[in-house]
Amino acid sequence: MLFRQLVDDDLGCASYLIGDEAAGEAVVVDPAYAIEPYLEEAERSGVHIVRVLETHTHADHLSGHGRFALEHGVPVSVHPLAEPEFPSDPVHDGDEVTVGEVSIRVLHTPGHRPEHCCYLADGHLLTGDSLLIGDAARPDLAVEATEGATALYGSLQRLAELPEETEVDPGHVAGSLCATGISSARSSTIAMERLSNRALAYGDADEFVAAHAIISAPRPPTTERVVALNRGQFVGEPSAIGPLERFDGQVLDVRSPRDFAAGHLAGAINVPASGSSVGTKAGFLLDLDAPVAIHASSPREAEEAARRLRAVGLLDLAGYLVDVEATERLEPIALDELERLLADNAVEVVDVREKDERDDGYIPESRHIPYRLVGEFAEELRNGRTVVTVCESGARAAVAASVLAAHGIKARPLLDAGIPDWQQRGNPVTAFRRCGSG
Repeated sequence: MLFRQLVDDDLGCASYLIGDEAAGEAVVVDPAYAIEPYLEEAERSGVHIVRVLETHTHADHLSGHGRFALEHGVPVSVHPLAEPEFPSDPVHDGDEVTVGEVSIRVLHTPGHRPEHCCYLADGHLLTGDSLLIGDAARPDLAVEATEGATALYGSLQRLAELPEETEVDPGHVAGSLCATGISSARSSTIAMERLSNRALAYGDADEFVAAHAIISAPRPPTTERVVALNRGQFVGEPSAIGPLERFDGQVLDVRSPRDFAAGHLAGAINVPASGSSVGTKAGFLLDLDAPVAIHASSPREAEEAARRLRAVGLLDLAGYLVDVEATERLEPIALDELERLLADNAVEVVDVREKDERDDGYIPESRHIPYRLVGEFAEELRNGRTVVTVCESGARAAVAASVLAAHGIKARPLLDAGIPDWQQRGNPVTAFRRCGSG
């Protein structure tokens, strides 16, 4: 059996090419919008892609099933509870999808979404957004969280009863917002998950639902857009982006934070293409209903950024800017200067990490605003004081500072360092004291 896992590290999404090399046929499970890697892998393996299998209607990434259908005439299958608006060959619990001599069994596993299905092929369990490695997917994106968690508990129990040697091949790995405790491992087994997966450790359904109906992970603003695109009529090949001399709308600067600091366009937001979760971060910060131009250091970098934006449903790309006059400046700050300025009470520190990170330790008297929300607090921060943005490593601090600068606020990011570095220099940190702690 041909079995290939392909991972989009930017989103933490995994998809699969499964087939029979002797018969020359394969299916793709949960394809990304950029379908070229599947076509290339299929050509290398000497197989023809004959079907797309969706585990569910994805909310975090734009599916490539439309491109496969429109560009290559490939049929698409999904459970009917997905209520697809595109032509589909439905699959139901217990169905067998055959690819040459390979048989793929459909397991209906609602919870993450009502239509969710897993696929079992020759000892490989493709779990989509149900059982993940170390955790289970969030249940609140399609239905009320308690309803979703109740269904998810039953689905997980069903999967846990499979033979212990069954390989678990998830639809998400670390980096996804579909769960908080996902491992960075790419595969596991039912036996290992029985031992270590926290979602399988609950004694009964009530205990599981109580824990999983409270969702701490942020809900991306692109969710509804992506679901609508994935459920609606097929989305075909993207339009090419070309060079621009100028652009009067919103600009996403994907160059490095230091290049951005040295000179950027007024109002631009900096989400470096060299970083992680580019599409997700941009989705939190951009106006989703307006076109966006990409300011990049090269056409190649612009194309890579465009791929990551399209992956989360941001398709209205006006073009890219390279070597344009950029006169706005931003001044990063180093740890030693931050120590001096704080001693003089000369700056306001904004911690732009998520709450669970901050609870482990933060700079005393610092304010907490996650990077994705700083724009909403711009007026409160417009008090004449310089704002220093900090995070774990400097990456989100740079993003947040660019957002504040776009609002006309003097912001200085702590780059290439973060709270761990602050603490290692002997500076004080305050930790959140949970109830019952000593």
